[in-house]
Amino acid sequence: MLLKAILFDLDGVITDTAAYHFKAWSWLAEKYQLQLEPDVETRLKGISRLDSLKIILQENDLPVGYAEEKMEKMCIEKNDYYKKLISMMTPQDILPGIEPFLKEARRADIRIGLASASQNGSYILDKIGLRSCFDTIVDPSLLIKGKPDPEIFIKCAHQLGVPLENCVGIEDAAAGVEAINAAGILSVGIGSDIELKAAQIILPSTQQLKLNIF
Repeated sequence: MLLKAILFDLDGVITDTAAYHFKAWSWLAEKYQLQLEPDVETRLKGISRLDSLKIILQENDLPVGYAEEKMEKMCIEKNDYYKKLISMMTPQDILPGIEPFLKEARRADIRIGLASASQNGSYILDKIGLRSCFDTIVDPSLLIKGKPDPEIFIKCAHQLGVPLENCVGIEDAAAGVEAINAAGILSVGIGSDIELKAAQIILPSTQQLKLNIF
């Protein structure tokens, strides 16, 4: 393929904020006396804040949409706590291999975009010193549908001005891989070859990212 753009997820690909997310959800669950089992963490990967909350409510046999205003308030509370946790992030939190891979892409004149469900994407990139590496960041609050819908990856490619067939998408979550595939983009999964079996290319870690694998 003629590679012109790389579309990155954030959590678990650029930096590992999954632990911060789950810690914030655990804090919220304790506050509202909800059960949150460790095995739910994987299901919260790669999806929006509201969709994550809906899963937690379902796990507690509470009706999704039981109180729209209350869910909105809970999402804000979770995000405020999460932002406190990530406020101390530094370039030391960048995952192995990401910086050299970004530099390699830059040297090859490949465009770089962030297609993350996180509404803190720009803030986190600033904290870890990578904001200048990205040509565009999709604002997830402006999207109609979240992952596994392909909208965010289609939007990212459009913002970069690059045809979908010339893009690669990199994800660590099954929902994200599904979204990349649905967009007609070459999918790269970082992590388990069982969980990410739908990805066209699977790598055990970000350290294996090189342009010559595409």
